[in-house]
Amino acid sequence: MYDKSNQQIDKLATFSDTPAPSVTRILYTDNDVAARSFIRELMESAQLTVREDAIGNIFGRWQGSEPSQAVVASGSHTDAIPYAGKYDGVVGVVGAVEAIKALRRAGFQPKRSLEAIMFTSEEPTRFGLSCIGSRVLAGDPRVAVSLANAVDEDNITFTLAANRAGYDEAGDNLQSVAVGNETYAAFVELHIEQGPLLEEQGVSIGIVTAIAGPASLGVEFAGGGGHAGAVLMHLRNDAGLAAAELALAVERHVLESGSQDTVGTTGMVKLYPGAINSIPRNAQLGIDIRDIDGSRRDAVVERVRATAHEIAARRGVVLQNFTVVNQDPPAQSTDFVIEAVKEASEELGLGHKMMISRAYHDSLFMARIAPTAMIFIPCYRGYSHRPDEHATLEDMANGVRVLALALSKLSSN
Repeated sequence: MYDKSNQQIDKLATFSDTPAPSVTRILYTDNDVAARSFIRELMESAQLTVREDAIGNIFGRWQGSEPSQAVVASGSHTDAIPYAGKYDGVVGVVGAVEAIKALRRAGFQPKRSLEAIMFTSEEPTRFGLSCIGSRVLAGDPRVAVSLANAVDEDNITFTLAANRAGYDEAGDNLQSVAVGNETYAAFVELHIEQGPLLEEQGVSIGIVTAIAGPASLGVEFAGGGGHAGAVLMHLRNDAGLAAAELALAVERHVLESGSQDTVGTTGMVKLYPGAINSIPRNAQLGIDIRDIDGSRRDAVVERVRATAHEIAARRGVVLQNFTVVNQDPPAQSTDFVIEAVKEASEELGLGHKMMISRAYHDSLFMARIAPTAMIFIPCYRGYSHRPDEHATLEDMANGVRVLALALSKLSSN
């Protein structure tokens, strides 16, 4: 049973723009479209009723005995950042389908309908906005504005990319995707931990009680530039050094928060003109700051903003841009969904621990419209977003078993 799920994960990994063992699967590319087709086939083979919405969220439903009741759902994403691994998100999509299949085989009959979901573009790789599918599903009013102005590195708009992938209404019909708070009775997402704690502590199941909210910043400095040999050091207005100093300041301000739950990353730095013998005249940074405490995170953002202005003034460069791309609130898991996962773990004899997720997930936005919790399973050394990301068959099977039992409990209420 679980061997087949592993084969499905391996098959999905072949839909990649980069060679194995890496996986690169970007929103609305040919390999993304191929992966979507594969997921639809998985759902159909599980005898689920399959539909897609205007931006490509895929839903596979097993109708319950009381189909008018709110649905219990589980799912995740299948897109992958460049040179990633094959388990991030995919375990939660394949696992949701497998959990429903396991319940069918066991002769279980849900009262509430059960639904497996594949969300569109959890990763922000192509258009700079994370969790597009779950944001739109949750009715985030800012998404339409963000996507209307979004272009990728080839200057292709979101709407054009969606149209080319077969989603002709994606640009004009986002409101049709949103659902109300009455649609889902509960949502549970199965996911690899993406951190080392479960493996290090020998614990099979992590039960997520809170999900950190990310703030994404776009910063740009403009300086004087010039020849690396001809411009003396005291005459320089080096945009690259301003960027380097701000990157270090991000680390400093995060540590000054005094909480291990506050984290910050300067994950993108672009220098122009990008020649070894040219002083950078323009520098662009992408900064990620996140926390389970929104006010503490926002205070760090404002300290970074103030420091960016101070650096610009002191170094004689221009702070051309400081944009908060998104500043999403953290999410708390719901007690009765946590309890269902906890009871399932205990009944199956699996060790578990309560933990927070500092990585964001589609659950961050599903929590706005549904009682939500997450199930974490161990992954090798906590590695994720890299080709050697790995989860064992045993750990994945344990996760699916807990998910299936939790779904059965939630769908019977």
